[in-house]
Amino acid sequence: MAKPTSQKLSVGILGATGMVGQRLVSLLENHSWFEVRAVAASRNSAGKTYAEAVDGRWNYSTPIPSSVRDSIVLSVEDDVENMKNHVDFVFSAIDMEKDAIRSLEELYASSGMPVVSNNSAHRWTTDVPMILPEINADHLAMIPIQQKNRGWDTGFIVVKPNCSVQSFMPAIEALKQFEPLEVVVSTLQAVSGAGKTFETMPEILDNVIPFIGGEEEKSEKEPMKIWGRIENGAFVLAKTPAISATCIRVPVTDGHMASINVSFKIQPTREQLLSAFRNFKSPIDELNLPSAPERFLTYLEEENRPQTKLDRDACRGMGISIGRLREDPIRGWKFVALSHNTIRGAAGGAVLVAELLKARGFLHAQ
Repeated sequence: MAKPTSQKLSVGILGATGMVGQRLVSLLENHSWFEVRAVAASRNSAGKTYAEAVDGRWNYSTPIPSSVRDSIVLSVEDDVENMKNHVDFVFSAIDMEKDAIRSLEELYASSGMPVVSNNSAHRWTTDVPMILPEINADHLAMIPIQQKNRGWDTGFIVVKPNCSVQSFMPAIEALKQFEPLEVVVSTLQAVSGAGKTFETMPEILDNVIPFIGGEEEKSEKEPMKIWGRIENGAFVLAKTPAISATCIRVPVTDGHMASINVSFKIQPTREQLLSAFRNFKSPIDELNLPSAPERFLTYLEEENRPQTKLDRDACRGMGISIGRLREDPIRGWKFVALSHNTIRGAAGGAVLVAELLKARGFLHAQ
């Protein structure tokens, strides 16, 4: 398995057989900047072809990419050096206990490989940036600090935020000029957010489950790091807006919807809010990243939109759809937002982070 001679960067995927790993494999097929050159999973899958390892549990309607289906699956624990010899960086979608994930991601980074992680294990590590590219690309400035702290040369760890955060935080970002003070959000989250399908989660059929372990804490706290700043080599968390979240599992395959109530210090009009949504300019637009949505935020005028089934695939699943803006008698304003949880919220978001890293000079051929 030699490195390719093309100008594309060579990619490894850790946890390639899981739902997010499979989505990464699918999204990276024919990617203009990256090429999957190695896949790794648990010891149970190691030594099999990728097609054999996901036989009977490939989650997508599109076929397994031909460039990967016959690749021999490596062990995430035992084949670090093998991976290092064949890739320039890795995506991490490992499904293990958090302590094990932290240790493995640090092992890969310490060996010289940049790690772009979809996992939550390092989101609160003090020197690891948590990136939502359209909001806090400047937090990549933590990478040299992290490398100095740990004595790493070329390796580092960057994470993306939780999928639920990306259903509501972009819409609030567009309204920052009005200084949001309090946000009450209820997220209606698809079964794929739990790595499940209707077949593997039959208890969700004809049902709504009003609890998702750890999700509300992530939804309330992760935005504070993303909206924070770097000061004296450390993250200083944002103090506003205060967020109260309720997270509910609903019988939907893909797509996280959020009902959002927000109060502002500067009282906006409806026209000002609509203008802020419609005219929001993503600060990464000028980079022309391959996975960046043609339009980051789209406001839909219809009273019954956005709808999960109709709108989750907006801009190839990377756009955020917003609708139902109306006055709230308690907090001022309320509206609904929607994102595709396994694309924008997971694998696609990780790919976009990697593209940002490459555009900013943090990823290159080893």
